[in-house]
Amino acid sequence: MSERKVILYIAASLDGFIAKKNDDISFLSMVENPGEDYGYGEFIKTVDTVIMGRKTYDKVLTFGIGFPHKGRKCYVLSRTKEGTDENVEYYNGHLNDLIQNLKKVDGKNIFIDGGAGAIKELKEQNLIDEYVISIIPVLLGNGIRLFAETENESGLQFVESKTFDTGLVQLHYRTVIDQ
Repeated sequence: MSERKVILYIAASLDGFIAKKNDDISFLSMVENPGEDYGYGEFIKTVDTVIMGRKTYDKVLTFGIGFPHKGRKCYVLSRTKEGTDENVEYYNGHLNDLIQNLKKVDGKNIFIDGGAGAIKELKEQNLIDEYVISIIPVLLGNGIRLFAETENESGLQFVESKTFDTGLVQLHYRTVIDQ
């Protein structure tokens, strides 16, 4: 079995925001198209573990559609909550330890489902293996950045790009580890 990959699969505005300042993600609806999921259905079949930040988890619970990751092991990164609830396990240890322990166990890929704080910490520690970023054709001007500033640079190798009639462009890159 091949090694499990940690994959960030997320959407952002063309100017790099995943939400408006008030956590509003309504701009995502501009690319809704009946019958088109932009590859999410196929992607999610490759995943059995989800990691997300606490704010992202709280936001998902407000959608009124139930928890979308039932049946998958889900970790919510939190500095204040511990234990589990009906959907997730809260995690406040070292991310590197979590990722390395997950990769030691056979399984499918690991989905990073946001948010900005989790992405920043994972990127800083070079723990993301692949990036699949759907660019929404809008310039928000401000909000919550997909990639917060960090001190480390990450090399990427192009895998593929896909374009869709709605104007959405999906970019797929693999992290390049310097030898």
